[in-house]
Amino acid sequence: MNSFVSAIKKISISLVFSSLASLALAYEATPIRTVSVDDLPKEAQSTLANIKKGGPFLYEKDGSVFGNYERMLPQQKRGYYREYTVKTPRARNRGARRIIAGGEPKLTDEFYYTEDHYASFRKIKN
Repeated sequence: MNSFVSAIKKISISLVFSSLASLALAYEATPIRTVSVDDLPKEAQSTLANIKKGGPFLYEKDGSVFGNYERMLPQQKRGYYREYTVKTPRARNRGARRIIAGGEPKLTDEFYYTEDHYASFRKIKN
């Protein structure tokens, strides 16, 4: 009986890890949608222009490291991504909108927009 229970446990654990691995692969394979600069809200267009010229920025946290803890952007070393606030009309705080820059912000063309505080991203295309 003990060997039967042990075998069932091994099979269950194996199935769980197999399912998790499949989910991880599907998650990584999910393509990031795109958005053109012209289709961004005007506040995001303004933030993007400020990023490309090195400022000025409205919020103290602008330019801080974005950790990509959600793992929705391509994996890079810590410090590769930087986040910038996109002003949200009528918001009393920073709001949910951000632009994430990959690499050196003034030199890169790798930018992502989120309007829902990192729940989803769209790559900004020129």
